[in-house]
Amino acid sequence: MQNDFVNGKISVITGASAGIGAAIAKKLAAMGSRCILIARDPSRLKKVQDEIAAAGGKAESHPCDLSDADQIEKLTRTLLQAHARCDILVNNAGIGSFGSPLHLTDLAEWERTIAINLRAPYLLLRAFAPGMIAARSGHIINISSLASKNPVPNAAAYAASKWGLNGMMVSAAEELRQYQVRVSLIAPGSVQTGFGSGLAAQKSSLGAIQPEDIAEIVALLASQADQSFISEVLVRPTLKK
Repeated sequence: MQNDFVNGKISVITGASAGIGAAIAKKLAAMGSRCILIARDPSRLKKVQDEIAAAGGKAESHPCDLSDADQIEKLTRTLLQAHARCDILVNNAGIGSFGSPLHLTDLAEWERTIAINLRAPYLLLRAFAPGMIAARSGHIINISSLASKNPVPNAAAYAASKWGLNGMMVSAAEELRQYQVRVSLIAPGSVQTGFGSGLAAQKSSLGAIQPEDIAEIVALLASQADQSFISEVLVRPTLKK
């Protein structure tokens, strides 16, 4: 169902080939947005794009390794040349390892985690925020994690990236709100996908959040009236275990 606040908007969604990102893209497309799908796997991206098209929505896919700053720079330049703007940016892509204490974490793993989970949202904001400022409109929605609120043994790199994302984006929210550009965080608990340990996928339907639950929250944030914005949403499964 189309929404007046979202219809016709250009939405850029990272990590859109599966899970939360795919659910967000399908939801925003159903509301009338043209969705720009970004992830590494072109075949999985194309599948989501085709599903959106089959449902009557508009989408295009752009493979990109978000750990590569040069690829991000090239991609954002291409998108701005093609569309001239980004109205809604959803920083959803993320990776995490949940098996080693910090002192045994490989440097390459640390650096890739920080690059994708923290540096990529910064680079995307840096690319698209100037256009939002000029338009006096825009929304940057970041998928964080409850790991940004709690200690997470054996996943310190992931937790650090999400704590950093929170600090970076709440600061950016204060910088951008004077231009009517809104920045929001969504911090879910266990989501029923294959992310991380994959244990959430084994839980009951009430013990893990569904990707579509996060998509509904993104839709709510994106369709708020101009005079207010929700800065942070914490999302927990109904059952703790």
